[in-house]
Amino acid sequence: MDIESRAQTFETALRRAGIRITRQRAALLRVLASTDDHPDASQLYARATEAGAGVSLATVYRTLAALEAQGVIHKLEFEGAAARFEPADGKHHDHMIDVETGEVMEFVSERIEKLQAEIAAELGYEIVRHRLELYVRRKP
Repeated sequence: MDIESRAQTFETALRRAGIRITRQRAALLRVLASTDDHPDASQLYARATEAGAGVSLATVYRTLAALEAQGVIHKLEFEGAAARFEPADGKHHDHMIDVETGEVMEFVSERIEKLQAEIAAELGYEIVRHRLELYVRRKP
């Protein structure tokens, strides 16, 4: 999804939640829509501030909570780190988290997806949803 469409999706979600779209909030939504990483609230605040949004950190947190409640972003809570956020409009993927740098990387593995489905089926279940997080470190 392109940045403009994603920002519009976020704005529509906030309106559905009864939240007024101020100039500052619209700028924050554009910053969030343009991310290709997994920023936390403080990083989004810094990026929005750098873009001249003049938004408060409290507004960033309220906006993220509303967007999450509307289902248009995912809140990712990795061990030992602040919650991070990503748009919910992408294809399913899993995450690898570098324990030394905090970098979050997305990956897709059809083998892992197939194996998870097989394990669930063997135990008499079907997968409704799942998250896979691998905590990694570069080999020396």
